[in-house]
Amino acid sequence: MNDTITFEDFTKVDLRVGTIIEVNDFPEARNPAYKLTIDFGDLGIKKSSAQITNLYNKEDLMNRQIVAVLNFPKKQIGKYMSECLVLGAVNGKDVILLNPENNVKNGSVVS
Repeated sequence: MNDTITFEDFTKVDLRVGTIIEVNDFPEARNPAYKLTIDFGDLGIKKSSAQITNLYNKEDLMNRQIVAVLNFPKKQIGKYMSECLVLGAVNGKDVILLNPENNVKNGSVVS
């Protein structure tokens, strides 16, 4: 387990729900990954890369809701700029995406 944080630390993390609206291969990535375009409603469209090719094909990801961290700084991954961090549970080499049980409004806060 990592270091303990305070509740105030946790409240600084901006967790939101978004819907994947575009999925593309990312052949330049070191590890197999997709380039994702995600709609966060009033917060806009953001891009991210995700190493989720083991369990998900592009068609299954379209219109799928996910949970992401929006207030990390942008990160350059090769020639691609990632604007948010899509969250998933790591199970060995597989990543299982986190998502709400029911559809919610894009941009909804996760708390």
